[in-house]
Amino acid sequence: MCLAIPALVKKVEDKEAEVEIGGISRRISLWLTPEAKVGDYVLLHTGYAISIIDQDEAEETLRLFEQIAKEVK
Repeated sequence: MCLAIPALVKKVEDKEAEVEIGGISRRISLWLTPEAKVGDYVLLHTGYAISIIDQDEAEETLRLFEQIAKEVK
């Protein structure tokens, strides 16, 4: 089973982007989603944006991850 995490695109430079996930920034590859732009949410898997998702879906998924993390503590 694989897990992809929603990430918000903050900056795009050629085929790479800076994204934010829960307050943490990192650089990722856009080779699989070259159409991604600043403000889009992408599904991030092993350093690659594998698809673009809408904001509502991204926010709901992040909310669920946060809820799960609280229950694990």
